[in-house]
Amino acid sequence: MAKRIFTSFAIEDARIRDLFVGQARHDKVPYELVDMSVKEPWSSEWKTKCRTKIKGCDGVVVLISKNLKNADGAIWEINCAKEEGIPILGVYMTGCNIFDSPNELNGIKKVTWTWANIADFVNGL
Repeated sequence: MAKRIFTSFAIEDARIRDLFVGQARHDKVPYELVDMSVKEPWSSEWKTKCRTKIKGCDGVVVLISKNLKNADGAIWEINCAKEEGIPILGVYMTGCNIFDSPNELNGIKKVTWTWANIADFVNGL
């Protein structure tokens, strides 16, 4: 059975997330990607649904970009995954580095965006 991976990202990076998901589908990776993009104002209902989705996943991949530090939704998702004990992997988008990573990812493994790096994380779950 495929592992379920929650994808967390800054909403400004939806295009990058789409590329990430699209490439995963094209390469037929052995896991399912899940996201809860905030398309409406923050609500407790969204947080409840999002927490349920995160709890139902085997791991969380956080797409690290220049926008992530200011992405309240993604920061909430990271904290939620930590509270629920779900393993997290930070993945640097092109041109990003440790300085783009929010404090919430301190102590969390971060890698460059290669399918081998992501596969290592997923296979270790």
